[in-house]
Amino acid sequence: MSTTILFIGLMVFFAHFLSLQFRKTNIPDVLVLVIVGIVLGPLLGFVSPADFGKVGSLFATIALVVILFEGGTTLDMNVLGRSLASTGKLALGCFALTAIIVTLIGIYALGLTILPASMLGFTLGSTSPAVIIPMVKALRVSDKPATILVLESALTDVLSIIGVFALLQVHTQGGVGAGHLIGSVLSAMVFATVIGVLGGIGWLLVLGKVRDFPNTISSTLAFVFIVYGATEGLGFSGAIASLALGVTLTNFKKFKLHHIPSIDRNIVPLNEVDLIFYSEAVFLLKTYFFVYLGISVHFSAVHLALTTVAMVLAVYAMRIILTRFVFRDPEYSLRDTAFTSMLAPKGLAAAVLAALPLHYGVAGGEIIRDTSYMAVLFSITLTALLVMAYSSHFTQRFYAMILGKRLPEKDE
Repeated sequence: MSTTILFIGLMVFFAHFLSLQFRKTNIPDVLVLVIVGIVLGPLLGFVSPADFGKVGSLFATIALVVILFEGGTTLDMNVLGRSLASTGKLALGCFALTAIIVTLIGIYALGLTILPASMLGFTLGSTSPAVIIPMVKALRVSDKPATILVLESALTDVLSIIGVFALLQVHTQGGVGAGHLIGSVLSAMVFATVIGVLGGIGWLLVLGKVRDFPNTISSTLAFVFIVYGATEGLGFSGAIASLALGVTLTNFKKFKLHHIPSIDRNIVPLNEVDLIFYSEAVFLLKTYFFVYLGISVHFSAVHLALTTVAMVLAVYAMRIILTRFVFRDPEYSLRDTAFTSMLAPKGLAAAVLAALPLHYGVAGGEIIRDTSYMAVLFSITLTALLVMAYSSHFTQRFYAMILGKRLPEKDE
């Protein structure tokens, strides 16, 4: 027990060191944390996901909720409005093309039939908010592309979850209507957004009274968990609700509530201490989340590993082409466009969904699980390597050529 407590304390200081190194060397801290988890888990066998029981998956969900909420508090409503069209093109395009590429590779390289191959495609269609949001901040991506990346990660998580569950319904019940599927996606997003916005306004109205009680700095996070749990319980997306709640708390003036005197005088906004506290919470949860993710990785046959590498490379190559199409406007710099094309890592949603086909008795479920876990590892690794490589003048020239962007004058 004492060794475990010692390790937990050391990991915090190690994570601070990694964050500092990220700024100096572009070596992403998330990659190192995942490697630490792999060493502790699959390689040395000190711990396994089973040692955490239900606490492990619960912790991962809490980390995702807090990261999404805190990410929402950093988004500007004006920038968000200008980003919706580009977000739709990038999110829907990348999700659909990723699902198609992965499905085809699943059929022709892994020997899966169309249904389990499609499950694998939907599982790996999303990008990870838990990876992207911290990296966007660390890389200091400009407001509009940063907003697009955050929204994309939240939206594609929803698409992955609904898509996989729809295919599981096909497996167990023999079918699902296209209209029902589309309705599920839209309702999960729209109603979750409404719940998040209304929850945010309601919380702003009572926050002043809550602060009259002692030790209430964490009460907002507790309310985020309530909103997430209630939204999921209603069958909608708790992740989207958490993001919308965060956006509302820092952009409430855009809702013109100050025009209603009875509401305006009761609103107590978040202060600097609140925002610093949420940032610290994200830092701690992110640190242990990625170690846990590394512990959860499954290594399988060499053929499966090589196929997964080829699959991840194909998806990233597709994303470069798609990013060039979506970010062709001159307002997007080479740096922002290049980082957008790199940031397509898989994460929590893929890791959770990967185990479901095996649990439901789908043929090839073990292949889906192992491929997804390795895709999470390989995609995070590839993202990290590309980010590191971008500091090279040669790499910048390559991205300028392939993305149709001009190098900054000082680099020409």
